[in-house]
Amino acid sequence: MADMSTEGEPKRLSEEQIDEIVIAQADDDTAWEEPILVHRATAVTISLPPELASRAAFFARLHRMSNVEDWLRCIIQERIDFEEAAFTGLKQALTAKSST
Repeated sequence: MADMSTEGEPKRLSEEQIDEIVIAQADDDTAWEEPILVHRATAVTISLPPELASRAAFFARLHRMSNVEDWLRCIIQERIDFEEAAFTGLKQALTAKSST
């Protein structure tokens, strides 16, 4: 079957092809860029309106969490996981739609 990509368009590699390239170049220092230093973000403090804070505290007690901060951390993590899954699904749907 003929290659349908245009000349200026880079060829998309599968995960397996990428893995093979990385493994082949793993010990070749000239194949890698200089390492970059990444700093971990510091914790963020947010303030909640009193009514929202009391509602959160109520549900933290209802769910038998030791404190409202732990309950909020759990709720935020669940919501972020949900949003990431929805975003990934949307990206996959758009990619599938654009490739047909």
